[in-house]
Amino acid sequence: MMRSLFSGVAGLKTHQTKMDVIGNNIANVNTVAFKSSATTFSDIMYQTTQQASGATATRGGTNAKQIGLGVTNGATKVSITSAGAAQSTGDALDIRLTDSNTTNFFIVNNGSKNLFTRAGSFYIDGNGNLAMTTTGYLVMGWQVDPEDPSNIIKDTVSPLRVMKTENLTSAPEATTAANFAGVIDKNDSQFESSGGYVRTFTLYDNLGYSYTAKFAIKKADGTLGKYTIELTSILDQDNNDLLKDYIAQGGRLEDVFGVAGTTAKSYTLSSNVAWDDTLGKYVFTDPANNANKYVMDQAAVGGAVTLDRLVNGVAEGNPQSYADKGFTLTDIFGVSADDLQNLVGDPDYTNLNLSTKSSTNSVTMSFNTVNYGLQFDTKEGTIISAGNAGGTRLMLNTALVGPNRSDTDPRTGELVNNAMSNIEIEFGSLLNYDNKGTSTVVANRGIPDGSSMRGEGKKLGTMTGLSVQNDGKIFGSYSNGNTVLLGQIAVAQFANASGLEEMGDNCYDTTLNSGEFDGIGIDISADGSSMNTGQLEMANVDLSSEFTDMITTQRGFQANSRIITVSDTMLEELINLKR
Repeated sequence: MMRSLFSGVAGLKTHQTKMDVIGNNIANVNTVAFKSSATTFSDIMYQTTQQASGATATRGGTNAKQIGLGVTNGATKVSITSAGAAQSTGDALDIRLTDSNTTNFFIVNNGSKNLFTRAGSFYIDGNGNLAMTTTGYLVMGWQVDPEDPSNIIKDTVSPLRVMKTENLTSAPEATTAANFAGVIDKNDSQFESSGGYVRTFTLYDNLGYSYTAKFAIKKADGTLGKYTIELTSILDQDNNDLLKDYIAQGGRLEDVFGVAGTTAKSYTLSSNVAWDDTLGKYVFTDPANNANKYVMDQAAVGGAVTLDRLVNGVAEGNPQSYADKGFTLTDIFGVSADDLQNLVGDPDYTNLNLSTKSSTNSVTMSFNTVNYGLQFDTKEGTIISAGNAGGTRLMLNTALVGPNRSDTDPRTGELVNNAMSNIEIEFGSLLNYDNKGTSTVVANRGIPDGSSMRGEGKKLGTMTGLSVQNDGKIFGSYSNGNTVLLGQIAVAQFANASGLEEMGDNCYDTTLNSGEFDGIGIDISADGSSMNTGQLEMANVDLSSEFTDMITTQRGFQANSRIITVSDTMLEELINLKR
C-alpha cells in the first residue's frame, strides 16, 4: 500500500476539521461577543529510512532520509483577546466591556459554579436578580455596605439582586430649608391688602407627608422698603391647620418663631355671662341674639374662670359642644376669625371671678392679637427683627407643630414616627425694584448650594429605572429624584485568557492553562477599562478572511482527494502488471 493514500486521508480529515471551524465562525457571525477560531496544521510523523551520517576525512556526511506520513490539526486558536465592534441597543442593561491592558469577563453563575462571558445582554429576573438574557445565569458582583450605603464591600462575589423589597422605594426626607426670591415692587397693591401678598410652598416630614406653608408679606407701617413676612398657616393633606392645632393644645407661636411677638391689635369683648344648669357650664350670650351662646368648658378653683377653654355653643336645649381650634372667635363678639389666627402664648387674659351658679353678670375682657414674623429690609437685604437680626436667614421651629402620626416603613417593615424638621429660611434674594407694579416673589423648598439645592425634602420615591456606571456600579433612580447605589458588577481577568475552555452559551470556564479565578474579582476601572451601557459587543468574525480560508481549505481538500485518486491509479497500474 502506498503511504500517500494515508497522507491524503489525513489531509482530507484535517481540511474537513478546518472547514468545520470556518463553518462555526460564519454561523456565529451575529452571535453577541462570539470569538472566532482558527485552525493551525502540523505534520504528524516521519518514517526515517536512513539516519544522517557525519563527515570523515575522506568522505562527506549524509542527511537522514525521511518520508512524511501526513498532517494533523495542531491547534485551534480562539481570538478571545480580540474585541468585536460595538453595536448600539439603547437598553440600559446591555453592557459592552472595553479593555485597556487585559481582557475582562463578566462573572456569571449557573447555579453550581462560576463561569465567564463577554456577552453583556442582561435583564432583571422574577426575583429581582441581574441575569443573562440567553441563559438566566445570575450576574455576580459586590454588595452595598449596610453600614455605609455609599460604599461597596469588595469581597467574595455574589448574585446581584438589585430589585428587592428595600430597594423598590427610596426613603423620604424632611424639608429643612426654604428660600424666598424675586422682586418686591413697592407699588404692588397686594402688600397693602388685609391678607397681604401670599406665597406658599410644599414641605415634607420624614415620612414623606406633604404640608403647605402659607406666608403673607405686608408693608411695614410707615417704613419705606421694609416688609413683614408672616407664617399664617401650615395645612396638612386633609386641610387641617397645624398652627391652630398647636395653639389649641397650649402651644406658643413665639416658640415656633424663636422670638417674642409684637402686639398688633386689641379687642374688648363685652358679653353677658350666666350659669346654665342644663349644660353645667358658664354661658356667654350675645346681647343682640340670645339664640347664640358660648360656654366656658372649665372653671378654676374658687370659681375663677379663665378664658382659655372657649368652645362653640349651640342652640338652647342642646347641651352638646365641641372644642374650637385655638382662639378663633366668630362674629358673636364682633371679631373676625382671621384677625385672631395669630393669637398665642400670653395675650391679656382676665380671670372671671364668678361664684358657682352665679346670676347673670356683665363682663368685659381685653384680647390682644400678636404678630409673629420678621421685618425684612429689601434695601439692605437683611432681617431687621427676629431670627439672626442683620442676617438673611430665619430658623422656624416647625418641628414643634408637626402632627403625631406613625406609619410603617415599606422598606423595612418597622414602625416609624413622623416628624417635621425645623426649617431654615433664606430671604437674601428678595430685592426691591420698580417692576411696573408687579412683584415676582416665589417661595421654594431648599437653599441653593452650588449647583444643587440643600434641604428640599422629598416624598417617598418609587423606583423608576436602573443605570450602570462605567465602573460597573448599579444605581436605582426614584420618582422623588433620589439615586441609590444598589451594587457593583465585578469582572475577572486571567493570565492566559486564550486558555479558557469554551462551554457554550457564550460562556467560558477556567483550565489549568488559563489561571484560576480568585472568587473576588476585579474593579474594571482599576486598569482603565470600562463598561459601556446601551451597547453590546458584536462577534469578531471577519467574513472576508473566512471566505478566503474557505477557498484555500476547499482547494486543499480537493488536492488531497487527488492524491488519493492518483495513488489509486498507480496501484491500479501496479495490479495491471499481472495482465
